[in-house]
Amino acid sequence: MLGMRARSAGLDAGKVVRALESERSIVRTWLMRGTLHVVAANDVRWLLHLLGPVFARAGSTRHAQLGLDDDLKGRGVAAIRKILTGCGPLTRYELVDHLRSRQVALDPKTQAPIHLIGLAALEGILCLGPDRDDGESTYVLLDDWVAQDRLPPREAALSELARRYVGAFGPATVEDLSTWSGLPIDDARSAIIGASASLVEVRLQGQPGVLLKERLTLEEKLHKTDIRLLPAFDTYLLAYRRRDLAVPQPLQRRLQRGGGWLHPAVVVNGRAVAAWSLRKSGRRGGQVTVEHFGPIGPTVRAGIELEVDDIGRFLDLHLMVNFTQRHA
Repeated sequence: MLGMRARSAGLDAGKVVRALESERSIVRTWLMRGTLHVVAANDVRWLLHLLGPVFARAGSTRHAQLGLDDDLKGRGVAAIRKILTGCGPLTRYELVDHLRSRQVALDPKTQAPIHLIGLAALEGILCLGPDRDDGESTYVLLDDWVAQDRLPPREAALSELARRYVGAFGPATVEDLSTWSGLPIDDARSAIIGASASLVEVRLQGQPGVLLKERLTLEEKLHKTDIRLLPAFDTYLLAYRRRDLAVPQPLQRRLQRGGGWLHPAVVVNGRAVAAWSLRKSGRRGGQVTVEHFGPIGPTVRAGIELEVDDIGRFLDLHLMVNFTQRHA
């Protein structure tokens, strides 16, 4: 949700929840890189058709380690469809109980249940539904949640994905598209070729890259410093094979401290300058701590304070901000 806030004006968390749970105009499911994303409901089926088989195959080694052989996966996914047809939405643990009654035994203390659920999502069976009051996720049938759409040919879907990606993150390289999407490099190359009528070639750090042609005709003069507080795992910082242009090396080590986490970042005109974290206190309060490795000028400091105020508005919290300088 905080990633949506950083790219909007006037949005709040309640509107996002309504779009997810009541209007169902956006959907959460496993897509790019085989990880959870929020996308427009109109896009979810063609994206799943394009990406789902890639990551279903890619997960087979991990599935085997968890005891999910082909027979168990086949029976499990079929059972999930029947279970959710009769009594969704259900949490992970509720699904495990229902599966057990259908002779699909999974150890709830392992990652086997979520991997089976993720596989069912990649096969277009389910998606995430409304969260429970305690914040726990539930799962629903995709067919109950999103209207059916005609699927484009795979080549057309690849081209559309490339156009969308380059429009959002260009200039970028084929390798960047492969990293962001999780597609094999040959598929990423085919996608760029398929979208070539909409793209123009550029040089990016001495390497061939592409940019959306429309971007060349836009007059985008930066009249003021643009500051955003991006959340953990923000798509901007996950969009490229390397993050050198967006994140300096000392800050890369702070934002990627292990465990697969990409921590929240303060970005000024597209370049990360600090890390930040939010600690809530009580029901309506909290503090944002900004860790920076160099001097923060008054313009940037004021912009960060405005962003913290907006995060407070978005989450309906009263937030204080604390600046802490670290040594690289």
